Amino acid sequence: MRRKEIDAYIKLAKVFKNKGFNLYLVGGTVRDFLLKLDLNDMDLVTDATPTQMLPFLKGADDTFKQYGSLKYNFEGVKFDITTLRVEGKYDDSRHPSKVKYVTDLKKDYVRRDFTINSMYLDSYFILYDYCHGQEDLKNKLIRFIGNPKKRIKEDPLRIIRAIRFALMYGFSFEEKTEKAMKDYSGLLAKINKDKIRQEVSKIKGVDKDFEEKLFKEFSIHQYIDVIE
Repeated sequence: MRRKEIDAYIKLAKVFKNKGFNLYLVGGTVRDFLLKLDLNDMDLVTDATPTQMLPFLKGADDTFKQYGSLKYNFEGVKFDITTLRVEGKYDDSRHPSKVKYVTDLKKDYVRRDFTINSMYLDSYFILYDYCHGQEDLKNKLIRFIGNPKKRIKEDPLRIIRAIRFALMYGFSFEEKTEKAMKDYSGLLAKINKDKIRQEVSKIKGVDKDFEEKLFKEFSIHQYIDVIE
């Protein structure tokens, strides 16, 4: 069955194509589409910059324009549209020091967190997968892209995000990913509790005993005064 979100995306992709740009579904949106789950977030990437998009996306929210991101309501669907990019070092364990716009999907995907969140789908339903994300999805495996230690140091909140996916989707952790999560869980002390609270609040419909078990197993329960 076609979903209104996908229909809206296909129409929006035609708008971009008519302007000479490409538009892709990305990340968790592709993951959930492949898992045949509800699409709660519609995340898109494009080779158009915000400056190039704004003239034909009338009424778009450009609050985060400087980060290459726009919010746009189209056909009753809310989209987050981000320009393809590469990122500099993460100086604050949360945000890159600089971003550079690119037009190549292969350059964009390496900045993402997990293989299952790093696939792209175009409006013809062609899948672009440069890191075996579809294979990991089928095997129910959570695996960091690149060096797990480096990815956690960039953003320690990724530890909780990995646990969220494991709990909600019944996935397990790839060996190096699991070890890095345990070795570097102490870095969560650098993260604002509100950010941790926001990530934990996304964990829904899971066994609370198993949730607490995983939090203790990865030594992060001391940061989670938000479980109750």
